[in-house]
Amino acid sequence: MNKPVMVVLALVALVALYLLAWPVPVDPVAWNAPEDEGLTGAFSENKLLMAASSIDLGAHSGPEDVALGRDGFLYATTHGGVILKISPSGRTVSGFAKPAGRPLGIEVLRDGSFIVANAYVGVQHISPTGNVTDLLTEVNGQPLRFANDLALAEDGTIYFSEASTKFGADQYDGTLEGSLLDILEHGGNGQIIEFKPDTGVARIILDGLNFANGVAISDDQQYLLVAETGSYRILKHWLQGPNAGTTEVCIDNLPGFPDNINNGLNGRFWIGLAAPRNKLLDKYADRPFIREMLQRMPAYVRPKAVPSSHVFAINGDGVVLMDLQDPSARHPLMTGVLETRNALYLTTLVGSRLPWLDKQNLR
Repeated sequence: MNKPVMVVLALVALVALYLLAWPVPVDPVAWNAPEDEGLTGAFSENKLLMAASSIDLGAHSGPEDVALGRDGFLYATTHGGVILKISPSGRTVSGFAKPAGRPLGIEVLRDGSFIVANAYVGVQHISPTGNVTDLLTEVNGQPLRFANDLALAEDGTIYFSEASTKFGADQYDGTLEGSLLDILEHGGNGQIIEFKPDTGVARIILDGLNFANGVAISDDQQYLLVAETGSYRILKHWLQGPNAGTTEVCIDNLPGFPDNINNGLNGRFWIGLAAPRNKLLDKYADRPFIREMLQRMPAYVRPKAVPSSHVFAINGDGVVLMDLQDPSARHPLMTGVLETRNALYLTTLVGSRLPWLDKQNLR
């Protein structure tokens, strides 16, 4: 055998060895992904979001969640760790608080203060004047690695998601990076935690989730809705009544990855579909070894979020009430919706603008 052939064979062997054995952080689990029906039925393609305007956030980016303050201003979490205060007209944008890390979900309390789920820290309280206090940074002696979204009950209880106990947002250089690893693995690393600030007691009420994401509580306080991003579905976890403590599927086989869940008006729940489903992930769902090899491939080959602009609303029974899309994806990676009497504010993982839609354009 001549030398050039031997060199080629050696290179092929090295590449094969790399693809088969190079250490990667994921340990994929086999599962059966439901067949992707695409944008059909209640999710048929439309252009309703193309009428959206946007608020310029200047040097800030990634308004992942937004809350309507008691003062009528909007408060948005951003990629740089700053909470922005935005005037109702959108003409004035200023820094309100600096919780650092990566604040994600934000909710407002009756006294005008805020509760924030910070992916790098845990659960934080922000006073009406912008002072930040860490409320919860660990559960059962384990540090919170990826606090994501939260819901506030009328009795003061905080329910929040820890997206992944394995792929921490800080450890893996960002929330998007950590989410891609957790979704590829499908190892059930997510959980929902109940936290009572008055006693300091926190307990896990739901675990084994594949990237636990959005959380919302029903107006009657009977149940939570939870986005299980990696399984393309929304779960209903009962808090009260004869089914208390049990969990059922509210709506499944979604055409994308569900992100935040926010309470809208008249009992609606708004959900952002951050990206469409990925054909590679679905095709090899039951072949974990191939998914492991995918992680060894160059970054441009691995599954990634495809630009999309898509949000929808359901009721507590999982019936789709509204579906809004922009096929041009002017504002990609939409995470959710804040609904007010006159507008829908559309949150995103990226970009330096906060999109919003006048509800008159939906009539």
